[in-house]
Amino acid sequence: MILEAKTETELKRIGAILAASFKGGEVVQLIGDVGAGKTTFTKGLALGLSVKGDVQSPSFTISRVYDARDGLQLAHYDFYRLQDPGILTAELQEVVHDPTTITVIEWADIVEGVLPDTHVSISFTAPSETTRTITLPDSYKELFA
Repeated sequence: MILEAKTETELKRIGAILAASFKGGEVVQLIGDVGAGKTTFTKGLALGLSVKGDVQSPSFTISRVYDARDGLQLAHYDFYRLQDPGILTAELQEVVHDPTTITVIEWADIVEGVLPDTHVSISFTAPSETTRTITLPDSYKELFA
């Protein structure tokens, strides 16, 4: 399923709609070039999960964890700068199996072996400076009908 967002607000809205369906335990892999909208989309997920405060890119810190609705947490990882996952592999293995955590991972190639088979992959492209194309699994089609 392919969606188009012409503004950051639209991209966040798509993330918020998706997150409203999350119950906990979801693992989401975000795929796209630098500037394709992955972190902006994650801000939308945070809105849909009722995260309070500003959601920031974890590019330099590698991970950030936020409290969300109903006792859930949003764990946001960005492995763009990571050369060797090392100890993070063990941490990530625990987090992706935690039923109270929604895990979002940017640049997951380096830890792909840790991702559960049930993870969701969402792809982003930037056909123009402001437009983003988001490819979601067809299983989410009814959310956007």
